[in-house]
Amino acid sequence: MDFKIGYSVKPKEITTLNEVIFEEFAIGGEIGELVDVQPTADECKAYGFNYVNSRCYVIANSTDFIDELIFLEAGSNNSKGAKSNYTATIGLNNDINYACNNDLVVGSSNSIIDNVSNTIVSGTKGEATASNSIVLGGNAPDDNLAERQTTTLMYGVQTTNGNTKASYLNNITANFFTIPDNTAMYFHADVLAVRVGGTSTGNPGDFLSWVERGVVINKSGVLSIQRERDTIQGSGNHTTWRPTGAVSGTNFVMNVRGAANTIIEWASTIKFTEIRTGVAL
Repeated sequence: MDFKIGYSVKPKEITTLNEVIFEEFAIGGEIGELVDVQPTADECKAYGFNYVNSRCYVIANSTDFIDELIFLEAGSNNSKGAKSNYTATIGLNNDINYACNNDLVVGSSNSIIDNVSNTIVSGTKGEATASNSIVLGGNAPDDNLAERQTTTLMYGVQTTNGNTKASYLNNITANFFTIPDNTAMYFHADVLAVRVGGTSTGNPGDFLSWVERGVVINKSGVLSIQRERDTIQGSGNHTTWRPTGAVSGTNFVMNVRGAANTIIEWASTIKFTEIRTGVAL
């Protein structure tokens, strides 16, 4: 390949791992002598290749390459942490951190913390802290990260008796959404419960729905909650069923109660509207 106008380096060869090796004329060497060099991001992209983790690649059907690379970028100054795969950013100054997979960021100065996957962040200065969530950052360029944002996520669980039980973020046992320090969040939860089995009075397909809402606030590490619940629609036998928003430590919890000898599946779509104050409350 010939030198591109305005550049002193050019691609030389492609390795078995699909890395592009560049070359340039040696300084102080023999006339016409070329030496291998590591290109900058600008040099790599100028020739139509992909720059990831300080190396230049060409897309191909190589498993080693795909496992290490898949980071699609339309913009500049975006970053991806180690062990993060199949992610994409559109915009400027966005950060996808360590071990994040299948994430999409659109906007500017957004962030996804370590180990958060299958998440979409858009807007300005939004921060995703939970997998399988959708975050909208609504901040001015001079605001703090996540100063104003909304986060939508899901809780789920199965109950088989009439005891109160915590439901879980993404239906993963003991997994909850953490409320940051000095942050107030209005939450609105659309909750649905459907009977799928059991021997008590009633039938599979009995259901009940609610809106559970309120405000949870973290004052310097101490959480409190104010909440209310409206029953929406239901069918069948569901006298004792109910959800209740609660807190435990620094976590938001959606407690649910079913009925004895009744197998019930629960799902809650929860939207948090957040003000992260930046001052001690």
